[in-house]
Amino acid sequence: MLDYDEEAERYDVLRGGEPRAAAAADAVTGLVPGGARDLLDVACGTGIVTRRLAAARAGLRVTGADLSPTMTRMAAVRLPGAVVRADGRRLPFGDAQFDAVVSVWLLHLMSGPEDVRAVVAECARVLRPGGVYVTTVHKGASHNVGSDIDAILAARPRSPVPDAPDTVDACAAGHGLLPAGEARFRGRGQGRSPRRAIADLRRGWFVTLPPGEPLAEEFAARLAGLPDQDRPRADPVFRLRAYRKPWGGNPERFGGDREAEPIRPPRRPLP
Repeated sequence: MLDYDEEAERYDVLRGGEPRAAAAADAVTGLVPGGARDLLDVACGTGIVTRRLAAARAGLRVTGADLSPTMTRMAAVRLPGAVVRADGRRLPFGDAQFDAVVSVWLLHLMSGPEDVRAVVAECARVLRPGGVYVTTVHKGASHNVGSDIDAILAARPRSPVPDAPDTVDACAAGHGLLPAGEARFRGRGQGRSPRRAIADLRRGWFVTLPPGEPLAEEFAARLAGLPDQDRPRADPVFRLRAYRKPWGGNPERFGGDREAEPIRPPRRPLP
């Protein structure tokens, strides 16, 4: 898995920057109820999407949370006083505190079903009755655009899919959440070229092909043989699913209030 503290400085540049952030924020906002006043963005990363969510509607108060210290510091520059460092499996907020909770590009990083259930449970716990939880599902499949790169990578060892739609549906249902809509958005600027795919491979993007392993270098050599080494292939298309917490809520409780300490931005803006 990538080291997201190490990845933070180049995270936005390598993932489509503002165009991708705009597409993600628009899709998420379309699934959030119009009357929502408090939104939590779990795994907010650098805050590039979170800032757009905050600007999308007048009166919407947005809080970002991320586990990476470097990511949270960068996000705090974009949303001063509104970012906390927190693990999505144990959120530092009281029950029923938000009208909407978002976890974009998070569940696929979980190590197994127990962690996925823990994240969904926490998102359900802090959600008010009538509120909506929005998350990406099956992120890995989004990057398979049917290109010549994908044809080569199809032969790599398979890894579990913690954010499979059926798995997420079951976790949501287990915590009293009901299906409330779907959306898709294009990861603008994220289309991979063969040269970019080789770089991703060598920095640990593909978890079943650890950098430096002979098998990883075999795939790198095959990718290097493709034509148009610097031409990006098609952008990925990501899937969102929304789940609503019924009025009256889930009778099961997941915990009480926990203190949340805001991450303060550095004195100098990060590059």
